[in-house]
Parts: sequence; structure tokens; C-alpha cells
Amino acid sequence: MGNRVAREDYEWVYTDQPHADRRKEILAKYPEIKTLMGPDPRLKWIVCMMVIIQFIAFYLVKDLDWKWVLFWTYAFGSCINHSMTLAIHEISHNTAFGNNRAMWNRWFAMFANLPIGLPYSASFKRYHLDHHRYLGGDGIDVDIPSDFEGWFFCTRFRKFVWIILQPLFYAIRPLCINPKPITGLELANVAVQLSFNVALYWLCGAKPVVYMMAGSLLGMGLHPISGHFIAEHYMFLKGHETYSYYGSLNLLTFNVGYHNEHHDFPSIPGRRLPMVKKIASEYYDDLPHYTSWVKVLYDFIMDDQLSPYSRVKRRLKGDVKQE
Repeated sequence: MGNRVAREDYEWVYTDQPHADRRKEILAKYPEIKTLMGPDPRLKWIVCMMVIIQFIAFYLVKDLDWKWVLFWTYAFGSCINHSMTLAIHEISHNTAFGNNRAMWNRWFAMFANLPIGLPYSASFKRYHLDHHRYLGGDGIDVDIPSDFEGWFFCTRFRKFVWIILQPLFYAIRPLCINPKPITGLELANVAVQLSFNVALYWLCGAKPVVYMMAGSLLGMGLHPISGHFIAEHYMFLKGHETYSYYGSLNLLTFNVGYHNEHHDFPSIPGRRLPMVKKIASEYYDDLPHYTSWVKVLYDFIMDDQLSPYSRVKRRLKGDVKQE
């Protein structure tokens, strides 16, 4: 099932992440990019539409045979639910209502969380902002796989299993690498989500609940859209720790594929990131990028030089201020 991957450790570097310096350089040359910052007025309406679509789907699947429930779960529900997780990613940067209404964004993220079934929006924001501020930071950035993942998932078959189990590892990794005290918002997120799940079961039965939960797990596992998990920061080329994707699936994922642009300017909504690339094209055109997330998944599994250890990591210096 493939040779054992030769890599036995992360790619340790002793330099700062590249995004802050590139941001300063681009803003000095193109100050008009600041006009792209701020909330996206369309985002809240798109999210509301997606939530309503899933609510309609819950009603439609309740009377289907189980084989069709499972079919639509993967063919449709998994796509919508993965897209909803990326809507929550957008909202975590306050792009729904702006920085002046931060709590509106938090509560709206819980609303967007409802069709996903798993309460995670409040926790995601706390860890995701650390990922931006301390990209690759040892013991801080929980986007980086644990030592166990790097050590164990080291053959083609095991990497295949690891990709299927991505939702599990994303859930438990923060608890192992960087546990944080539970906040009131996280408790509220759990209470709201569990209440919704119970109400859905009481009103429509088990099939919509299975459609919802399985759709989230399948959509974040072995699924074309989940290629972005690997594409964003796994080191396919030495010296490059962030990669963009310029393909059609950006239409379903709030342009999360524009990942170099996003890390350079996290306060710019995804809808406007293509404008960043257009304005400052000389900074992005020559960077390595992808056009297929499916190919990313295939190459990651089949390339015996790649594993969960294929991440750039750095030891942080000075004061670390976490969310």
C-alpha cells in the first residue's frame, strides 16, 4: 500500500511568516487595496439562503428510502455543509457585520452553524485567529497535525484513511495541542445547536438528522472540496507554506482558494480577494498554486515524499497573545 514516507519531522524554519511583510509591501505600493476591507453586505443573505435550502432539504429527505437519504447526503448535503463551514470561516473575520458589531457576527455564525449539526463556530473563531497571527507556531497553530498524525499516517493507505478522518482530527487536535478554557459563547453554541438537533429529530425524525450530521462528516473527509485542507498549507514545494487555488470550486467556498491573498489580507471578504490578485498581480502570479483540489488529494496520497509532517513549523518568540 505504498512505501513509508521518509519525512520524520516537520519543516522547521527560523523566519517569520511571509504574509505580514508582503501585506506591508503591497499596501505601500497599492493603498487602494484598503478600500476592499470591511464587511460584505451580500454575505448574510447568501448564508440565510443556504440555511433555508438545508431546512427544505431536511423536510424533503424525511420520507425518502435510506439509500436515497445516503445518496443525497453525499451528493448534495455534504457540499452545502462544507460550504457552510467556510461561510463560518468568513464570518469569523467579521465580514458579515463588520468589526463594530463583533457580537452580531458571533451570533450569526451560530445561526450558520445550525444545518451543520456539530457546534463548532465559537471555538473555530478562537483557534482560527491564532492560525493567522501565529502561522506554523509550535503549540499554537492547531491547523498543523500532531506528532502522532505525522508518525502514524505515513503510507499511502494510512494517508487515505487520515483524509477520511479529517473531521475527527480537526475536532480533537485543539484539545491535545492547545487546550483553552471554555467560554460562555462556546457553551451557548453547544446549547443552541443541541436544541436545534433535538427539535429537528422531534419534528422530522432520524433521517434529516443523519443527513445533516453525515453530510458534515463526509463533506469534510474524502470529498473534492476537502482538498482545500491539504492545498492551503502543506509543503508540496520546499520553501512555500501557503498556496492558492484558482478553480471553479471557489464559487462554492467563498473564494477560500485565494489563500495567499486571504492570509495577506484576512480582513478582506472572500468575494473581493480576486480583486487583490488583480491589483497586485506581480506578487501572486509567480507563486505556486493549484487548479484542482481533487489532484491535490491524489498527489498527497500517492507521493511518498508527502505526509502530515509536510508542514512548515516555527518556534515563537516573545509574548504570545491568543484569542
